Amino acid sequence: MTKRRIVILGAGESGTGAAVLAKKEGFDVFVSDMSLITPHYRMMLSERDIPWEDGGHSEELILTANEIIKSPGIPDTAPIVRKCIQVGIPVISEIEFAGRYTTSKMICITGSNGKTTTTSLIYHIFKEAGYDAGLAGNIGHSLAFQVAEDPHDYYIIELSSFQLDNMYDFRANIAVLLNITPDHLDRYDFEMQNYVDAKMRILQNQTSDDAFVYWNDDPIIRRELKKYDIKAVQYPFSELKEKGSIGYIEAGKYVIEKPEPFNMEQEALSLTGRHNIYNSLAAGIAGNIAGIKKDIIRKSLSDFPGVEHRLEKVCMVRGVQYVNDSKATNVDACWYALDSMKTRVVLIVGGKDKGNDYEPIKPLIREKCSAIVYLGADNQKLHDNFDSLGIPVRDTHSMRECVDACYELAQPGDTVLLSPCCASFDLFKNMEDRGEQFKQMVRNL
Repeated sequence: MTKRRIVILGAGESGTGAAVLAKKEGFDVFVSDMSLITPHYRMMLSERDIPWEDGGHSEELILTANEIIKSPGIPDTAPIVRKCIQVGIPVISEIEFAGRYTTSKMICITGSNGKTTTTSLIYHIFKEAGYDAGLAGNIGHSLAFQVAEDPHDYYIIELSSFQLDNMYDFRANIAVLLNITPDHLDRYDFEMQNYVDAKMRILQNQTSDDAFVYWNDDPIIRRELKKYDIKAVQYPFSELKEKGSIGYIEAGKYVIEKPEPFNMEQEALSLTGRHNIYNSLAAGIAGNIAGIKKDIIRKSLSDFPGVEHRLEKVCMVRGVQYVNDSKATNVDACWYALDSMKTRVVLIVGGKDKGNDYEPIKPLIREKCSAIVYLGADNQKLHDNFDSLGIPVRDTHSMRECVDACYELAQPGDTVLLSPCCASFDLFKNMEDRGEQFKQMVRNL
């Protein structure tokens, strides 16, 4: 009997993990990447005798597949993906594939903002409770690799819209939907509804045995929920107590009503800022649903150290606090960062624009910013949007120029905030590279 053939497009964390699992499950596996595969992933593939190519795609080796596993960073518009679809080869995500080979409980988190913080916080709660949990999706090792070689009873999975796009039969036992605001519109034909539909896929396949945790204040979520026949038990949360919300802040207390009543002082939460109230509520509810003891949830919410590149205090230089929020890759994330600032701000924005509408943050910039530093290969759209606000601006095209400009502009008592609104790929390898360069140069001031 001929082995079923699986071809994996992309050989980063997701693709390599999928290849390892496919090989373990007895498939004829081939990996193809348009870019050069990093030495770490080359070694992982070669050690397991998985054939691979990089620097281009060999169609004759790819179009013989029974199924394609596509890394989330590759758009459906990529020529090789289009050809696979044209000839009728199913295209799925690594998460979809991994879900076929495990019966572990899946706690899945999506949203335009707060995904990484909430996922990390839920993972922290589960680990503190002694649960056998793995961290997967956009952070941690790929789900497929863990299912193959490092299995767990629970997986805490951060899901992007790109991953959800190619998920069909996968089921979240606990689905968390934090918010939906414009993001990645360049991948969705600049149609907001296409992006919204992708986010709502986190609900698919849920049953009455499952849980759906969502932000009740989000107007898009509230509108969209009317379109769905939701079978899962619903756990809505909001900043203030509202009809139907089971998690909220009331009289300075953090409150969860069900499945088990729970409360603690809001000021005891380790994460500060309005956006982190939502993240903490979602995480606490998920832990509560999973049966974690109240004292463990309380301790975990109060001692969580936070996430790198998300409102990360770097250091103080000449009375100026430098904050790395490189994960703020859309306008809404920058809005929340500015909203949490208690001082005057020198704001760093810029990068690869994803179809951003900057109007929502202009009032906060007028209120809180003493200067704006543009950081990008092409800053024209930033000039068009912000120069007219009457705030000093600087145009920079490298992190060195950017940090030097901030050093000149900031006064003692100010905060320099890297919260770019944009993707990083114009000047940096990725968001982490941007944040690391910022931190290194600030510490060298």
